[in-house]
Amino acid sequence: MSKKRRVVSYKGVNTTRTYHGPGHKRPNIIIRLLQHMPNWAWWLGGLTVLAAYLYFFYYFFVSPYGFRWRALYGDISYPEGYEIHGIDISHHQGEIDWEELRDHGLIDKFPVRFVMIKATEGATQVDENFHDNFYQAREHGFTRGAYHFYSVYTSAKDQANFFISQAKLENGDLPPVLDVEHKPKNQTDEEFKASVKEWLDIVEEHYGVKPIIYTYYKFKMQYLSDPMFDRYPYWIAHYYVKKVEYKGRWRFWQHTDAGKLPGIKGYVDFNIYNGSFYDLRQLTIGAREQIGEEAYADD
Repeated sequence: MSKKRRVVSYKGVNTTRTYHGPGHKRPNIIIRLLQHMPNWAWWLGGLTVLAAYLYFFYYFFVSPYGFRWRALYGDISYPEGYEIHGIDISHHQGEIDWEELRDHGLIDKFPVRFVMIKATEGATQVDENFHDNFYQAREHGFTRGAYHFYSVYTSAKDQANFFISQAKLENGDLPPVLDVEHKPKNQTDEEFKASVKEWLDIVEEHYGVKPIIYTYYKFKMQYLSDPMFDRYPYWIAHYYVKKVEYKGRWRFWQHTDAGKLPGIKGYVDFNIYNGSFYDLRQLTIGAREQIGEEAYADD
């Protein structure tokens, strides 16, 4: 359809404009710019989007800090040179067939020796399966432990006292565990470290044994690299790497979240202990008298 030209007068000056007909709307500035973009700009934009997508995919699924890549394909690699294997569980694993797990649960041809069980989170939440899991683990011969997930919304003191009220650890159990993965935004690094130390001190005083600190590799290096934390047993989460990159001492290594075992539906975290079964048992509550910090440093 041919377009008409009409004369438009503005302040006494006549000019002509193209008339597109009634109901026609001029495209907005963004659309007009896109229409006049050269081909190379379109290619550049497409490559940028593709690069962003690939980075996102790598970071969350492929990199050592991605949590689901191996789970998608069931490709589990086992750290070499370790014989003491264990798992950590919560309500996410649902109801566990403990007899099946005890009789047929093997990790890299080795039996499951220890089970870490989520107990509490914050100052009010108890894992719905904790008490049953905690009882069943001991009844079926596993060395058991209980962990607390640290909340950024509640004081360390309230969280420590709440964990103590729920986790009735006994002789033969592993030391209590603090799972700390987030720092409150309203705390400085120094304030955060002081809060973590407060939780550890309260819990240690109650149970008479140094708690275990669980966190992932980057978080440890960024927020908990202070020497005062080096005297606590360290449980590191570092997935899909052949060896732990952390250069300090560590006791436990959570190396995958894509484990599969008889008696457990879905995926479960796999862990190894850095030592012998005798060493693991010596770490438990009541296995030896409380030792001084200098003795522990040489342990």
